[in-house]
Formats: sequence, structure tokens, C-alpha cells
Amino acid sequence: MNSETAPRRGSPAGQLLVHVPSRLRALVRGSEAGLVALAACVGAIAGIAVSAMSLATQGLREILYRLPHGARLSASTDVAPILILVGPAVGGLILGLIALGLARRRGSLQQPIVDPIEANALHGGRLSLKGSAAVAAQNVISNGSGASVGLEAGYTQICAGIASRLGLSFEMRRSDLRTLVGCGSAAAIAAAFGAPLTGAFYAFELIIGTYSIATLTPVVVSALCGSLVAKALVTQSPLVTANGFDVLTTRAVSGIDTLPSLALGFACAGLGILIMRGVTLVEQGVRATRLPAFLAPAIGGLCVGVLALAVSPQILSGGHGALHLHLDTNMPAMGFGALALLFVAKASASAISIGSGFRGGLFFASLFLGALAGKLFAALMAEAIPALSGVHGLSGLEGLTFFALTPLAYAVIGMSALAVAVIGGPLTMTFLALELTGSFPITGLVLVAVIASSMTVRKTFGYSFATWRFHLRGESIRSAHDIGWIRSLTVGALMRREVETVPVDMKLCDFLAAHPLGSPSRVVMVDKEGRYAGIVLVPEAHALVTADSEASLIEAMRYTDVFLTAGMNAKQAASAFDSAESEALAVVDDPVSRRVIGLLTESHTLKRYSEELDRQRRAIMGDAA
Repeated sequence: MNSETAPRRGSPAGQLLVHVPSRLRALVRGSEAGLVALAACVGAIAGIAVSAMSLATQGLREILYRLPHGARLSASTDVAPILILVGPAVGGLILGLIALGLARRRGSLQQPIVDPIEANALHGGRLSLKGSAAVAAQNVISNGSGASVGLEAGYTQICAGIASRLGLSFEMRRSDLRTLVGCGSAAAIAAAFGAPLTGAFYAFELIIGTYSIATLTPVVVSALCGSLVAKALVTQSPLVTANGFDVLTTRAVSGIDTLPSLALGFACAGLGILIMRGVTLVEQGVRATRLPAFLAPAIGGLCVGVLALAVSPQILSGGHGALHLHLDTNMPAMGFGALALLFVAKASASAISIGSGFRGGLFFASLFLGALAGKLFAALMAEAIPALSGVHGLSGLEGLTFFALTPLAYAVIGMSALAVAVIGGPLTMTFLALELTGSFPITGLVLVAVIASSMTVRKTFGYSFATWRFHLRGESIRSAHDIGWIRSLTVGALMRREVETVPVDMKLCDFLAAHPLGSPSRVVMVDKEGRYAGIVLVPEAHALVTADSEASLIEAMRYTDVFLTAGMNAKQAASAFDSAESEALAVVDDPVSRRVIGLLTESHTLKRYSEELDRQRRAIMGDAA
């Protein structure tokens, strides 16, 4: 077997990795055109993967709920009640048994699966393809059985995993590998919604963490390829059936229409925070019951089935069919109470599904909930201020006459505003509204709402749903910005290991004789057990003789309780230098034994930190030099 194509170790979790021939590898690594071509391949593969997952999920729903071919579960009204009740529980039981089998097979070696945001933030774009495939399969089972989770998390996971594996096969640089993972995610979202701009900015804002000229072409090309391939394989019906401008507005949009859009954005921010908190509360409740982990999804699925039976099947699955209904201009208007009940039921079902262990995310659920919130807002406007609205209730497409927007327009604005509160990505959700409606005036109002929603969530809560989950795990990830290099730039890697130590009970005269002026200016002191005791500055020790002939060495000892550990990163070390007001600190093996293993200076730390920052800046700007 050729050495260039032989399986090698080097991928995540020690999986076998096949490297491509060196000439092809050099072509991709050495030219922007090669990277763009690889991004196009990633996009095409992503389009196929998304289509396959979509068809598999629809097939599972048709089997489990006995649906006609092509019928959407959340839009169906003639499903047998017993199937609605037990369908999600059956899926939860299957999911739990699979998770139990995987746990027993992996044993203590089981590691958490890294998602694309975490991969780009901490691991330089390295994902496990096997783990990503497992997540995608579990997502298909969860969504296909009726649990209130979307497929978008599975789409991005498997497509980013494929992109990462291809990048590792080409031995791509860290920055290029992160870009390729963004390409996979962009293509996944573009294929899911038939919206290339939405997919591209999803990658820029949420997966790569920044927009730059260097990443523009590969990401956009990948998103376009993913969308085109998916459209060729699977028929996609538009979410918004807006056949004319009059279904969104009653007259030309004016500046006054920004006021209700702004208010709706603030309202959606609060609702988004409540939803994210709700998921956490359900998870805490499940843990408090001490149920076996493999049974939790089944119990959660049963609760979802009860909710669907009591309120509406519209809360089942991701909600594609239900969202189509609510954005259809021909759908009969629902009253305020019915809309409110449906909103609460869908939000509860999503929290229960994710909190009990189903695989999936809140992307599409937040879109559906946002559309409901927008219609609720329109109904509330009509009831609360009829003098301004001109109507006394929610009356189809007659709209709110003082303002130009119809209930359908408020649904579109609310859809984007609530999604940005939960998922993040203001421009992502703005472009989604543009690509769905084709209306620039409505898109302008969407931008107002998503900015209000995003700013409110950021200032009051501080997290999107993904970063909130990282926070609960103890990870300090606020975005996909590459901070993994900071963690790899550790004190252990930077410190000087050859450190002279002297006992703390050494006589001052002996110390001065051994360390005359002009010798190394810092000496680390240790106690009788060899534990770190402090640092003596040689000039200060010599100054003691001049000031007091009876002085002891201990009087010159400083930083007795301040030290570094090898596992600290450069940023933490710089903060320690600043707090201690010291130019150098000792490095110990751990805070308990305090055995001295090295010395680190502030100047060297800041120099290396600045060099890495500059290297990262050049990588972002596309400067390979």
C-alpha cells in the first residue's frame, strides 16, 4: 500500500485517517483555488447528507405514525391518538437503549462528542467523524419519533464532521481547517432551508466566529453547492407563501413601523431566555429523579405525547409542517388564547425533549415559536390599542391599520427575533427572512428586531443556547473564536526549568556570598520539605546588610503565597503577574505539594502571547506568511 494513502493515526479519538497523495495535498494547501475546490466538494457532500437525513426522518415518521407519503407530522390532523401518545416514547426508548449499548461498549473511554462551535473554538476544527455520525443518527431517531427537536443540529454536526475529516486528510493548517468546518456547517444550513446567504452567515457568525475576505469565497461556494444539490435531490416548499406584497403590509412601510418591531424584538429576547432556562430546569429535574439514563428519553417522550394529545400535534417533531401552516396566507386566524396555549405547549415540549435526553437542537423550534410569538404580539396589539390598530382582534390579513404590518409580517419578524435570542447570529436570521420573503422593507424591520433581541440577551443573559450549554459544562466558550491556542500556550511550555533553589533557613551572609550583585537577580526559596516558600530578589537581600546588620534572609522573601502551575495558560499567567506586581513567579507542580519545577518571567510570557496573537490575526486576514 502506498504510504501516502495508508491509514494513519492522527484524527480525533485516535481514529484511522487516510491521507491524500502529497501532490494533491500541496495543491489544496498552497492555493486559494484548491481550498475553494475542496469547499465545493464539501458543499456537495453536505447537500447529499442533509437530503439523506431528511428522507430518513420523514420515512421514520411515516412508518411510526402511519402518515401518507410526504405528509408532515406537525401539520397532520388525522393521526390516531394512541400513536400521538406513544410515538415519542417509543423513539425515546430506542434512543435510550442505543445510548446504553454505546456506553457499555466504550466503557470508561467514552468521551463527550465535540460540536462544530467547540471544535473551532478549542480544537482547531478537529471533530470525530464517528461521533458526528452517531449524533446525526440519534437526531434522526429523535426527530423522526416526534420529539420536539430540530434536525439542524444533526445536519451541521455530520457535515462539519465530514469537512473536518477531509481537512485532516489534506493535513490543512489550523486556520484553513476551521474555515473548512465552517464550510460544512454553511452548506448544511443552506441545504436545509434552500438559503445560501443564511448558511454562509451562519458559518461566519456562529461556527468560524468572524467574517473575512479569506473565508468569504470558500464558505459562500460551499453554501451554494449544498443548496443546489439538496434542491436537486429533495423537493422543498417555501415556508412563506407570500404571493404579493399586500399579504405582508397594508401600505408602504414607514419609520413608525420600527416601533412595534423593536418592541417585538425585546419581547422575543425575554421569551428566548425563558426557553433556555426551561431546558436547564428540566435537566435538573430529570437528574433529581435519579431515573436510569436510558429511561429518561422514554419518559420525556411520553410527556411530549401527552402534551400533543392535549393541545395539538403541531408541537411534535421540529414543526416544519406547523410553521408552514402558520405562515400560509390562507390559514384561518387563531384566537389569542389558542395561540398562547400552543406557544406554551411547544416551548414545554422542546424543553422536555432536550432536557430528557433526546438529540437535537432548538433552531427550528425557535423559528416556529417566534412565528407564534409574532402572531401573539399582533393579536395583543389589536386588542390592547384598537384606536391605533383599527381592529379589535386578530382578523386574518386585514392587519393593524395604524401600522403597515399584517399578522404574517409580525410572524416573520418574531420568527427571526426569537431565533436570534436562542441560536444567535443576527445577520443569519436577517438573511433567512430576506430569502424566505424576498421583501427588503420587511427585512429592514427584521434587522431592527434581531438587533434589539440580540443585544438584550447578550447584556442580560450573556449566552446563546449553545454557549449556555458550554457554560453549564464549565467551558468558558462565548463564541467560535479560536481560543484553543491560548490553552495550548501553557506555563509548562513557556517556563524555564533550570531553577536554582536555596533553603529558607540559609544564613544571610552565606546567601550574599553565593549570590553577589550581578548574579541572577531572583532566587527561589524552599522550606525543609522542599516546598515553595517564596522568592528573594538579590539586590534587596544585599540592601538588608546596609540597613540592618541583624537582618535575616526571610525579611527579603516575597511572593510567599503567589505562584503559577504548569497547567495555567498564558492569559492566566499574565493576570497573575499583574495581580502580584511581579516580573517573575515560580512554577510549582500543584498547590498542595508546591514542589518547584520552573520559573517564568512576565516579559517572556507577554512576548510569546503577542506573537501568537499576531499569528492568529494574520491567519484571520488570510496572510499565510
